[in-house]
Amino acid sequence: MPEGYVHPEYLVETDWLAAHLGDPKLVILDGTVHLIPDPKITYVAKPGREDFERGHVPGAQFVDLQADLSDNERLPLRFMLPKPAAFAAAMRRFGVADDSKVVTYSTANPQWATRLWWVLRCYGFDNCAVLNGGFQKWAREGRPVETGATAPRPAGSFTERAAKPLMADKNEVLAAIGDGAVCTINALQAPQHAGTGGNTYGRPGRIKGSVNVPTVGLVDPATNTFLPPDQLRAKFDAVHAFDKKVITYCGGGIAASATAHALVMLGHPDVRLYDASMSEWAIDETLPMEVG
Repeated sequence: MPEGYVHPEYLVETDWLAAHLGDPKLVILDGTVHLIPDPKITYVAKPGREDFERGHVPGAQFVDLQADLSDNERLPLRFMLPKPAAFAAAMRRFGVADDSKVVTYSTANPQWATRLWWVLRCYGFDNCAVLNGGFQKWAREGRPVETGATAPRPAGSFTERAAKPLMADKNEVLAAIGDGAVCTINALQAPQHAGTGGNTYGRPGRIKGSVNVPTVGLVDPATNTFLPPDQLRAKFDAVHAFDKKVITYCGGGIAASATAHALVMLGHPDVRLYDASMSEWAIDETLPMEVG
């Protein structure tokens, strides 16, 4: 079992970020969203702009994930991968150039930062890392904090590219059911996987044949940092994820991005994310689910 990450470059520590704050090629993005439960529509997604203006890493910019980096033609499916032109335009607007180093973070749980990371990765931008521990760790360590809105950066020179095939659709997920070469991982919490509690997205339960590695269990609750690599690897080895191709899913493709991020850091060569996840699957009666 490997002791460290195969791809440690996709995670940065607070001390590294503090030492590089003045780097002109560094772009820091806060992608916080708050999910407020609402039984009628599962949850209301509230951008974390107020949190950002109360305090953020110096020089960071706030990304409204739904407005800035999602395909809003796909609504009511939320947070869907943006189209190439819209993605490139957003990157330029945030001052991201082809030679930038991007660091993403959240003031909530890390899944918002990993979602930003995954979207960049889909478009071939690999010089991006997630801040381990997020803003909580940064602030707890007494590091410098800015308040208020951020002045816009000069537009970046960012090349538009086609998306890589890192998102799975429902047909691929359906084809994976019963395929011993694919491990479909549910990143939601155990009661949601079993269909016994928590938010549902239509029908309770899970995609037939999927296994459960809850995203919440990948992070140390005391520090908000990812567990050590050997402990993360053990969680995935328990479901034989490294013997197979992997598709991760959750409610809407957000928590599953943290699972995908961990797998990629650990060196898994073939991970895809079901973008629409249970928001699409659970409301379509023709798609098989299980409970228990």
